[in-house]
Amino acid sequence: MYGLVNKAVEDLVCAHYGEPTWAQIQARAGVQTPGFVSMESYPDEVTYKLVAAASEVLGAPAAAVLEAVGEHWILFTARHGYGELLPMFGATLREFVANLDNMHARVGLTFARMRPPSFVVREAGPQALELEYHSSREGLAPMVVGLLKGLARTFAEDIAVEHVHGRERGGFDLFRLELQPAA
Repeated sequence: MYGLVNKAVEDLVCAHYGEPTWAQIQARAGVQTPGFVSMESYPDEVTYKLVAAASEVLGAPAAAVLEAVGEHWILFTARHGYGELLPMFGATLREFVANLDNMHARVGLTFARMRPPSFVVREAGPQALELEYHSSREGLAPMVVGLLKGLARTFAEDIAVEHVHGRERGGFDLFRLELQPAA
């Protein structure tokens, strides 16, 4: 994964728990990188180790850490120059989700070795969508939940996300999104 992902994990931990906790997580993970370079590619194992260590140090399930990272990712990337991408791919959460693959193709022009996920979106009712999440990386479904919640906040919409099934069924994760405009 690119350093930008690891920087987001660091930013989340430092913002909520402080730099000493981040240092403890790095030590527990055996990752002593003084600072991640956003545009540099790191082995996926580095990110997985950081999340596992954060889970241990914070006393939270890894899934909860990944969900928090996903939600934080939206705010973090907006502060680091990618915020203008959101309105380019939709004025509402529904429109944006429908354009996730297009957005990843655009971002892939900047991140040459990026292995983005792929999404298949289906209408599931007037206020509902089904979202297939296809990825070469395992275990990131909770991060997708967080990303969707962060996007909903960005678009000032309310969302309920259900992880219907994991990739063991059909080779992809399936999510059901219930969309409601914010009150």
